[in-house]
Parts: sequence; C-alpha cells; structure tokens
Amino acid sequence: MKFALFNDERIEATKGAKGVCPSCGSELIAKCGEIVIHHWSHKKKCDDHWWENEKEWHRNWKNKFPDEWQEIIHYDESGERHIADVKTPDNWVIEFQHSAIKPEERRSRNEFYNKNSQLIWVVDCRRRKTDVKQFTNELFYSFGTSSPAILEVYADSRLLKEWKNSNSYVFLDFGDIEIDGTDFWCLCPIAYDGVAFVMQISRRKFIDYLNNNNAFEKMFSQDIMKALSKIKSHIAELETAAARRANSNPKLPPIIK
Repeated sequence: MKFALFNDERIEATKGAKGVCPSCGSELIAKCGEIVIHHWSHKKKCDDHWWENEKEWHRNWKNKFPDEWQEIIHYDESGERHIADVKTPDNWVIEFQHSAIKPEERRSRNEFYNKNSQLIWVVDCRRRKTDVKQFTNELFYSFGTSSPAILEVYADSRLLKEWKNSNSYVFLDFGDIEIDGTDFWCLCPIAYDGVAFVMQISRRKFIDYLNNNNAFEKMFSQDIMKALSKIKSHIAELETAAARRANSNPKLPPIIK
C-alpha cells in the first residue's frame, strides 16, 4: 500500500511513520528497507480481501497517474467498499494484476466496479515464463477479421483462457518483450467458439489518453468500439450460418462457446 491516513491526511511510508488503513482503519506499519519499495503493511489482515501486496511493477504503473487518483476507495449502493488501484475523474477504474487471481474473484470485481464505473484490467504477462511463448505462437496462427486492427486468435494459452471471457477491457503488458512489434495488447471483451480478439495498442497512448479528460473515451468510441461492432456482426453471421447447418442436418453437434 502506498498511502496511509495520519490525522486525516494521506501520507507515504517513511521510516518511523505511523498511519492507518484508509479502508478498514486498522494500524499500518511503514516498511522502508533498501531493496523493496517503501510501502505500508497491515499489522492484521485488511478487511478488503481483494487487496494484495504490490510489487515494483504494480507501483510503477500506479505512478504513471496522479497521486490523487491512486488507491481510491470505491463504494457501491449497498455500502460495500474496495480500494481501487487507480480511479480517474472520468470514472475509469484501473486494476493492475500481477499475481494469480481466481475466476470468481475476477468476476466479482468486474460486477462491483462496472455497476457505476468502467473497469480496466492491466495484467503483468511476465509472471509465467510460458505466457510470452504461448501468446507469440497464437499470433503466428492468427488471422484477420472484418476490422484490420483486430486479430482473431485461438485462445489455447493459459493467459487467454483465463482472461478472454472478461466483460471488461483487459490490457496485456509484456514489459520490454516485443511480440509482433509491440509489448502491449488489448484483449477485447468478446470471444467466440474458442477464439479471442486482440489488437495492438501503444502503451504511451493508453497512459496519455487516461491522463487526459475524455480522451480515453474518445479513443474507445473511435477506434475500438467501431472495430468491435464489425466483429459482433461477423460473429452473428457465423452463428446464423451454424444454425442453418444444424437445421439442415440435425445430427451435427452445435457450436460450443
């Protein structure tokens, strides 16, 4: 945790400092070693069970946005609250995910944040050594869609199997490892018959657009949403064709999604 509360002010961890958790109010300990980034640690487990200890990758991403956007407590109408990694004035919530996450927790976060905000995931794709190789292989066998910007890939890798059915946008961060000319990819919130849809995106533009009011919304409406509408039309055509084949030959198995 980067920020604690002391006398109702947000403070960063320094040696000997005292503070409490902004979410659960429990006492925090300032961890200020020479190797691990300075951070606050709970004496007892935080009530926010979604919260996890952050790595340097996590902190570096958060620091690409203003301090006042970081570690914001987000509430829903029932009073449930969680600490969002970043929340922009435009109501985009960004969660940076390094460690493994269970499908049910991912779905819970999607549902919670998408009630009155829009959730974006940024996933550290270097945690497992196999993810880079598998994703590269999937791109090798990819094929174009009705939108030149989006590639259709077979979701055989663990990475895409885990994230392809999210109803939020997922951005895949490969760090300094370039795959097909880029190290940052958008996994679109749409999948079909074992296939996922991905597109290259500039990490710099992603950050700049989110830091500028309404710019990210415009990028989505102009670039991604137009492309996705074509993909959805393409999928509808495939489903119609599959239904016709099934009706003409009832013995054929249905398409499994």
